[in-house]
Amino acid sequence: MEKYPELDIRVTEMKTQDIQQALHAGDLDAGIIASKLEDTFLTEETLFYEQFYAYVSRKEPSFKHDVIRTSDITGEHLWLLDEGHCFRDQLVRFCQMAYRLGSMETFMRMVESGKGITFIPELAVAQLTEEQRQLVRPFAIPRPTRQVVLATNRDFIRHSLLCVLKEEIKAAVPKEMLTLQSIQCLL
Repeated sequence: MEKYPELDIRVTEMKTQDIQQALHAGDLDAGIIASKLEDTFLTEETLFYEQFYAYVSRKEPSFKHDVIRTSDITGEHLWLLDEGHCFRDQLVRFCQMAYRLGSMETFMRMVESGKGITFIPELAVAQLTEEQRQLVRPFAIPRPTRQVVLATNRDFIRHSLLCVLKEEIKAAVPKEMLTLQSIQCLL
């Protein structure tokens, strides 16, 4: 926004299905979605690939592990987002486990207070304090990874705006996130 003050960019968090409907209705120009929709009405371009990490309470047995395997997670104290959040859907497919209601921040606070495990996306790790980073564990290889895409209505014509948006987003993420790595598994 500082670099392009003439652009009127508004950011709103929505569930994937709501973004898809708003793009169809013309209520949104573009949406950033953490999975491909394979919707023929939309144009989707990959922005980057983002790994998932486990966020593990110090009281969990898996806290002692350097990497997390799905067999380490029983689901008893696993905190996941409500249905409709693509982050939650991708992790359930990966771990084949049930969900609990809530938000990622709430689940992180629960883990920090000594209860269970949740999952966080790679870009969230950069925002953590040093103490919080001690609770982060990577998954064993292949590491679960999501594809983050920019979706627009197929008839969207402001291509120069999209180019600027794509360039700025790609410049803001670590370079290793721009390509799918051999140790990653797309969900």
